Amino acid sequence: SPSSRAPPRLSGRSPNSNMMQPMRRQGRASPLLCLSAAILAAALLPGAAVADGVTPSEARLLRDEVKDMFYHAFDGYMQHAFPLDELRPLSCQGEDSLGGYALTLIDSLDTLALLGDKERFAAGVEWVGKNVRFDINKTVSVFETNIRILGGLLSAHLIASDYATGMKIESYDDQLLHLSVDLAQRLLPAFDTPTGIPFGSVNLLYGVDDDESKITSTAGGGTLTLEFGVLSRLTNNTVFEQVAKNSVRGIWARRSKLNLVGAHINVFTGEWTQKDAGIGTSIDSFYEYVLKAYLLFGDEEYLYVFQEAYKAAMHYLHHDPWYIEVNMNSGATVWPLFNSLQAFWPGLQI
Repeated sequence: SPSSRAPPRLSGRSPNSNMMQPMRRQGRASPLLCLSAAILAAALLPGAAVADGVTPSEARLLRDEVKDMFYHAFDGYMQHAFPLDELRPLSCQGEDSLGGYALTLIDSLDTLALLGDKERFAAGVEWVGKNVRFDINKTVSVFETNIRILGGLLSAHLIASDYATGMKIESYDDQLLHLSVDLAQRLLPAFDTPTGIPFGSVNLLYGVDDDESKITSTAGGGTLTLEFGVLSRLTNNTVFEQVAKNSVRGIWARRSKLNLVGAHINVFTGEWTQKDAGIGTSIDSFYEYVLKAYLLFGDEEYLYVFQEAYKAAMHYLHHDPWYIEVNMNSGATVWPLFNSLQAFWPGLQI
C-alpha cells in the first residue's frame, strides 16, 4: 500500500448470522489450510532452506501467534466498529474512512477462509451479498477500493463458488461477482485520461469530481492488473483488463533512461511531479503487480517490464542490505533511509 492508514463501534448487528460473536473455529481444517500446512512441512524437511534457529515446534508457535493476532484484530473490529469501515484502536470507535461499506470485513473474508473458519466466512459472504451497495455518493480512492474491496469481493467469490477450496457455500449465487462488476464499472471513469493512467479518486455515483487532482502515484496506476484482469476473465468483458494494462503501459512508457519510475505523475501530461525512485512508498506494488500479472495471466509483456524494472532497482536502489531512493534520471541518492513499505520486497524476490 502506498500510504499509511488511520484505522475503524458497533453501530449495528446483522440479524442474519452470528458472525459478530468472537469465536475460534476448531472444526476440520480446510484444504486451503492443509495446503498451507503442507508447504510449511515441506519447508521444514531436512535439506530445505530454513531460517536459522527456527525449529518445527517454533514454526508452529509462530503460525498460531499469527492466527491469534488476526482474530484479536478481526474480533475487535466486529465488536466495536462493524459495519463501519475501520476500527480506531485507541478510542475503540469505528469510522467510515474509505467509502462506508464494511471495508475491513470484505478485506478479511479470504483470510477467514484460509484459516479454515467456514462458519464466519459464510456468514460474512452472506452479509456482504445482502447489505453492500455501491450506488452511493462517495468519492473513493481508486487504489484502495481496488485492492481491498474489488480484490476482497473477487477472492471471496472464487473461494465460495469452488468445492476444491473446502469453503464452497451451497446457497451462494454469485452475489459478490455481481457486486464486483458494479463496482468496477463505477471505477472506469477514472481511466478517462490522455495517458491512460487513472485519476487517484472517483465518485461512485457521479464519476470524477471536477476538482480532482491530476497527480497520482505510480502504485495508484500500477496496482490494478490482478483484480481487473480476473474480473475480465470471469465476465468475458475485456474492458477491465485493458484499462489496467493501458495504465501500466502509460507508466512504463515514461520510465527514465535508467529504467526507473518516479513516485508521482500527472495523469494528463505524463510529467513526473516527484522523481524519487524507490521500492517503498508510492511505488512498491507497481513491481509486485507486474510480476504477479505475468504469473497469473502468462502475459510476457508484464514479465519483460518486471525484469527490466527489477534489474534497474537492484542496480541503482540496492545498497546491501538496504534499499535507498534515488533521482530517477541521474541515479543520485535523494533519501538514504529505510521505510517500512519496503518490507514486502524479499517476498516478491522469493
